[in-house]
Amino acid sequence: MKAEDIRPSHLRPYDPQYDPLVAANPGHGTGYAPTYWVGTAGRPPDDDGPVSGDMDVDVAIVGSGFTGLATALFLAREHGIRAVVLDANQTAWGCTSRNGGQGQNASGRLYRSQWIARWGKDVALKLDAEIREGFQTFKDLVAEFPECEPQPGGHLYIAHREKKLDFLRNETQIMREVFGYDARMLSPEELRRDYVNDADSHGAMHEPDGIGVHPLKLAFGYLRKARELGVKVHPASPVLGVETRNGVHHLRTPGGTVRARAVGFATGGYTSNALHGSLRSKVMPILSNSLVTRPLTEQELEATGFKTTQVITDTRTLRFYYRRLPDNRVQIGSRSAVTGADAPNPIHMAKLVDGLHRKFPALKGITIDYSWWGWVDVSHDMMPRVFQPDPAQSIFYAVGYGGNGVSFSAHAGRRMAERIAGRQSKTFELPIYNSELEYPNVFNMVRSPAFAPFRRLGQRFLYHWYYMRDEKL
Repeated sequence: MKAEDIRPSHLRPYDPQYDPLVAANPGHGTGYAPTYWVGTAGRPPDDDGPVSGDMDVDVAIVGSGFTGLATALFLAREHGIRAVVLDANQTAWGCTSRNGGQGQNASGRLYRSQWIARWGKDVALKLDAEIREGFQTFKDLVAEFPECEPQPGGHLYIAHREKKLDFLRNETQIMREVFGYDARMLSPEELRRDYVNDADSHGAMHEPDGIGVHPLKLAFGYLRKARELGVKVHPASPVLGVETRNGVHHLRTPGGTVRARAVGFATGGYTSNALHGSLRSKVMPILSNSLVTRPLTEQELEATGFKTTQVITDTRTLRFYYRRLPDNRVQIGSRSAVTGADAPNPIHMAKLVDGLHRKFPALKGITIDYSWWGWVDVSHDMMPRVFQPDPAQSIFYAVGYGGNGVSFSAHAGRRMAERIAGRQSKTFELPIYNSELEYPNVFNMVRSPAFAPFRRLGQRFLYHWYYMRDEKL
């Protein structure tokens, strides 16, 4: 099934050049990107149609991806609050339908050793407990919606160069000795014998927690359950402006104004700078390319040594993330393009195909059935936030997962639901809950919104530097 086959006739075609730093909003009734997940998820569940008049609601959630739907689900299930969810386009249109489907025991871009360096051991231990609880939240939801084709078993973190082994050994030791986490190192021989014959590998770290999912089928499960609990979901209803008057938030959409007593922003990498002042220049959207091959033959499976269906990443800064899907296809993704205008350039997909061939020479020339790209929400300090930026206003956001949103979004939604419902908890003293998203910085020293226009200049430079450091130095 193609993306256009499940797009209602009144919706606009997918825009491959959309760029959240350029466009005023993600669109108005735009159809899905042509992802493997869209092509294999079936028709989306029913929704409540576009906003068609002014309305008064207790809670409005902006964004109908994992975070927005999880927030609405937990608000209804645990707090008896029936939210109204608004999305500019189709449900689960953004990050949720374009990722790699990898659920890991992680959040943000920092390693546990970096948590210790930034906040000290005591805070790092508390943060680890919270992230573990978050992964359990994700596991529970996956178990509730088995149609998402879960592939449990753990996560392989593969050293793409021999010099990366010391880094993995150190992280393994910290995870075992400090956090009591059953990580272990695998030799190249063990990796090839028991898991996968990645020709690009020099060993790996194995973590026991990791689940691959069909992300869109999981999101559709969230959607069905939320609506069963009384949640209203309105696609094709972009928020064009937010104004707060006398404690009531007026969210202007093309179909009418939604007046809400509380608002939760869950827009991920598709957060426009014009959406709300608390989010302006606070998220750096990063493009990620992905592809899915045709199903592998038995001979190809043997040649690639793909015995595992665990989720896999490698140690490149511009990492490859990949796995064997339930129908024996290979999915692989990475970073390359910087702007939306450049995203369709075939050079970026060519780099991804080259990476696939480098790892699995037996797949050279294999047919690529699906290819796409999407925006990842990266915070400027590499960690997510679930936060209320102004204590005097009932406005909240959950964003900044840095590529780990498949799993942590479930818990972020749960925590944002608690904050919206007014629950107090010691957990909210953790740094991902008690501080706002930061502005761009120079060398992690000076932070200012004045740096925002220059972020992509820095990104281009860093991409060249990362390539040299990862592949040449």
